[in-house]
Amino acid sequence: MIHFSEAYEIVMGNCFSTDTGFVSFAESLNRVLAEDVKADRDLPPFNRAAVDGYACRKEDAGMDLTLKGLVRAGETPLFSIEKEECCKIMTGAIVPDGADFVFMVEDAETTPGGKISFKGSPVKNNISFRGEDVKAGQVVLTAGKIITARDIAVMASVGHVTVKVASRPRVGIISTGDEIVEPDDKPGLSEIRNSNAWQLLAQTWSAGGEGRYYGIAPDDEETTFSIVSEAMAENDIIILTGGVSMGDYDFVPAVLKRAGVEILFDQVRVQPGKPTTFGRHKNGVVFALPGNPVSCFVQFEVLVKPFMYKMCGADWKPVILPVPMAVRYERKSTTRAAWVPVRITGDYRAEPVEYHGSAHITAMPGAQGIVFMETGRKLLEKDEVVEVRFF
Repeated sequence: MIHFSEAYEIVMGNCFSTDTGFVSFAESLNRVLAEDVKADRDLPPFNRAAVDGYACRKEDAGMDLTLKGLVRAGETPLFSIEKEECCKIMTGAIVPDGADFVFMVEDAETTPGGKISFKGSPVKNNISFRGEDVKAGQVVLTAGKIITARDIAVMASVGHVTVKVASRPRVGIISTGDEIVEPDDKPGLSEIRNSNAWQLLAQTWSAGGEGRYYGIAPDDEETTFSIVSEAMAENDIIILTGGVSMGDYDFVPAVLKRAGVEILFDQVRVQPGKPTTFGRHKNGVVFALPGNPVSCFVQFEVLVKPFMYKMCGADWKPVILPVPMAVRYERKSTTRAAWVPVRITGDYRAEPVEYHGSAHITAMPGAQGIVFMETGRKLLEKDEVVEVRFF
């Protein structure tokens, strides 16, 4: 049995890279950039009015100004602003040459002679100047970034409509056990519905992977070997759940070895997740996770997700923030490290969720993150600041 930190180092040390390809920027959400994105022109591309108002020379702001014309957004002004002149201008329009100041409509008055007078205080120019946001050729998004909706807006603004991204890791998911039935089946007295596969598929897609479900492998070594062999041939990663403990029918490790997998560890000194197994083969890697769904969820979050993002070259780190404990928390056993599911209270404190063990998956929707407790650590005191790893 190895410590979690050792398991993490082994997993990350056996990472490999995916290929790359090109997709439309509009379809790139949650993909990992495989290139820098640069601005194709200055932004703003011209001196732009930031308000509806009047453009003039700032030195003339205290004078009665002759109204020269109107500039709308989307049109090019055909005149420049000279001494004691102004033009009406709309937000987003090009500021005419000669003008270096725009005052708002509400700060303007029309004189009896039909001129425009500024009645405010010339504190702000109300102009977004050409290139003040970004210069042409400047990098606006860096390779390794996980693409968000905000990044798609940036790509649209610089005309980067075809984007190079890392290929999605192909992840094959297999559940094991005769006691497992699918969610749309009515389970018998000794059966339980398969939550792990659907949880893992959702986690895989949310982490930028391409999940494929291979069904439930029964407690039969030959059938399990056949399913595992097929999944290994078709995926970069396979994830199995169940069959890795010490029962008479927990033969997944033997099946993996027979399929050519080199087992690098098969027990981790952590709860939940002690029987987590990891191995490699010529086409990829295998994670064999415990059958209990909380263990399965947590071990994906702390081992599989970082591996997937590293495969894609992503500059990813989990969100970990210091939060004071809402209550005193004491655990029974300290022989293993622990991941403790917590919720964040209204006054921003960490409170352990009511949690009856690694099969208690209905506790997890109430948790926003997990807190790590080292081996031998028994207590978390009220008001003690802990590091919450958010999902």
